[in-house]
Amino acid sequence: MEESRIPIRCVSPVGIPANLTAANASAAGSMLKQRILTSIVLLILLLACAFTLPSTAWQLLLCVPIALAADEWARLADYGKRLRITFIAVLLASCLAIIVALASNSAGTVAVFSRLLFLAALVFWTILIPLWLYRGWRVTYALSLAAAGWMVLIPAWLAAVFLQKSPLLLLGVLVVVWTADTAAYFSGRRFGRRKLAPKISPGKTWEGVIGAFAAALVYGLIGSVVLQPSASGYDRAATLIFVGSLTLLSIVGDLFESWIKRSAGAKDSGSLLPGHGGVLDRIDSLTAALPFAALYFLPSLGLA
Repeated sequence: MEESRIPIRCVSPVGIPANLTAANASAAGSMLKQRILTSIVLLILLLACAFTLPSTAWQLLLCVPIALAADEWARLADYGKRLRITFIAVLLASCLAIIVALASNSAGTVAVFSRLLFLAALVFWTILIPLWLYRGWRVTYALSLAAAGWMVLIPAWLAAVFLQKSPLLLLGVLVVVWTADTAAYFSGRRFGRRKLAPKISPGKTWEGVIGAFAAALVYGLIGSVVLQPSASGYDRAATLIFVGSLTLLSIVGDLFESWIKRSAGAKDSGSLLPGHGGVLDRIDSLTAALPFAALYFLPSLGLA
């Protein structure tokens, strides 16, 4: 007589699923849904504010994410409470001083200061930060970290202030960075094999970088054809160079924030944004790309 066989279920004594691959895939899917939902909400709020708010209200509103990002930076720098509050206060005071200068019709002074600040930011992101990452500097001096945090956040804030003078232009720049970031994420997950910078961010790959550039350049080319159908080949080439430069800077910004987190032993800069981490985690690519975009478009914005 044949015995009936009872299926055996493998149950871990500590509650770990037998199929770890399925569990990891489920967790990754849940995280992706959170990221997408958070991104949609943020995008709606951003567009509503960028297209409807007057300049001064927009400038003041942008002080909120700057304050939150400054707090996250100060925590990553391991500042005590008093030093953390001082750092946030200095950044907000810098923003408010610029807002007052803009409101006082000191256009010439603001234009000169802005150009110099954006040029300094370009040097910071194209020379100092690549050297910082290449050398693997672990800076612990509070003043140096404060200066770096100021250069990360204030030029990006001012760039967003100026680019809002043309909300469509601001949106176009943001979409370049978001397209590159999204393409890097998915192409890295699908094709990623060769690590980009394992000592800085083990999850980033060269395949992700290639995907980022490919997607951003396609977006730039389509945008150029649609918005400037009669543009010359030179103009289209200039657009692609600009888009490629934005993409490269966005990658540097992402890597630098990853290095700061790694130096601090943190996975995320915070936990405010579900699926993304903190504010710095969401704007890291933009902090490097926006100042260059603003410098590039200063003449178009009437601030040359």
